[in-house]
Amino acid sequence: MIITEKYGQLECLAAEGISAPHCFTTRFGGVSTGIFDSMNIAIKEGEQEENVRKNIAILSGALGFDPKNLICTRQTHSDIVRVVTKQDHIDIFHRDYPECDALVTNDPGTALMIYTADCTPLLLHDPVTGAVGAAHAGWKGTALDIGGKTVQAMVEHFGCDPKNIRAAIGPNIAQCHFETDADVPEALVKTYGAEAEPFIRPQGDKFYVNLKEINALSLKRRGVEQIEISESCTVCEHDRFWSHRFTRGQRGSQGAIILCKEGTK
Repeated sequence: MIITEKYGQLECLAAEGISAPHCFTTRFGGVSTGIFDSMNIAIKEGEQEENVRKNIAILSGALGFDPKNLICTRQTHSDIVRVVTKQDHIDIFHRDYPECDALVTNDPGTALMIYTADCTPLLLHDPVTGAVGAAHAGWKGTALDIGGKTVQAMVEHFGCDPKNIRAAIGPNIAQCHFETDADVPEALVKTYGAEAEPFIRPQGDKFYVNLKEINALSLKRRGVEQIEISESCTVCEHDRFWSHRFTRGQRGSQGAIILCKEGTK
């Protein structure tokens, strides 16, 4: 089950089945102002860098990681998965990192973070090896099987057994609001075949797509059995989560963060 957790004013979501420190942030508990009020974790035009650094400090204090060990993504809706350690830290901002939409590590003390504002965030933890992963799955990344490729990277690089991996799928634009043209379902069916069709609802010349369930399908096809899925829709709950579609791009970003715990490797 995905539950709400609070650390003072900071409100996050977390998966009960994942024992590694982690969270999906909401809009609540930061210091940003104006249209970025208040927990924005990404630099945007008009945002103050100092506020983002303070927001990251709030998150690091709540989850127990050193911001100097935080590794971020420079997301391009790709299927690129980077294997990282704390030595890959550049800064807390995605603009400084190599292109990728997913990160994996088994380096204790290393924290991983991806950014979303309607796209689907995935967090993964193998309690046996201690390895963790984080992936950003827009519809293009979902069609490229970014979730499954993140699992595969954990298997290949850290010896994880997919049956041991716990996965959490966080808030995104849910099927109720994810209206698309035909190109989106066509790309998804090309990858997942008939298994994707129950999660695609035609309506006139448009389609409504359930990206949470298709990302769960991506993980299941790689052998992951324990998956917790948030029921939250970023558009329905736009006062609680950042939604690119609702705000027409005038918004901050959520973070999905997971920490490889000390002493687990």
